[in-house]
Amino acid sequence: MVTIRLERPIDEAAREALLNAAYGPARHQKPSARLRRGRLPADGLSFVAIERGRMVGTVRLWPVDAGSKHPALLLGPLAVHPHARNRGIGAALMRRALIAASSLGHGAVLLVGDEAYYGRFGFSAVKSATLALTGADPTRLLARELVPGALDGAHGRLRASGTRASIPALTTLRAFAGRHAPVPRAA
Repeated sequence: MVTIRLERPIDEAAREALLNAAYGPARHQKPSARLRRGRLPADGLSFVAIERGRMVGTVRLWPVDAGSKHPALLLGPLAVHPHARNRGIGAALMRRALIAASSLGHGAVLLVGDEAYYGRFGFSAVKSATLALTGADPTRLLARELVPGALDGAHGRLRASGTRASIPALTTLRAFAGRHAPVPRAA
């Protein structure tokens, strides 16, 4: 049985290992990763999927500005371990994240992805057509309003907002180096 819960600080190493298994090191060069760099995810909007004590999925939402006066969230990465795919874990994480964002009063969620997959969750390019993310294919920038009209009039580039992350200590960075467990354990 898979359980979805809020991510905890102790989950960080398992989450990084899962993301490495799901996307590899190139994930750090994606436009959305560059936008998130140096920022903390939105409070209460980071989730992990746990199965038999192992992390098998993760999703986070990040505060961004979608043009002036249009606060929004950027979803990503949504990842499921390769050995746990095609079982609905990603969809369950997505639903949990969207419900939580809505319940916390957020107006809109953006992401970079395939409309064929994310359309079933209400994402489309309609409300994001006048927005841009540097380096991203504009046809893959998708939006879903949680509050009708939240993105009305939004235009321009997405900008990071929210809390800046503190710089980790060198010992913390060394602890993460070289950790690539196939299916990491979670707390």
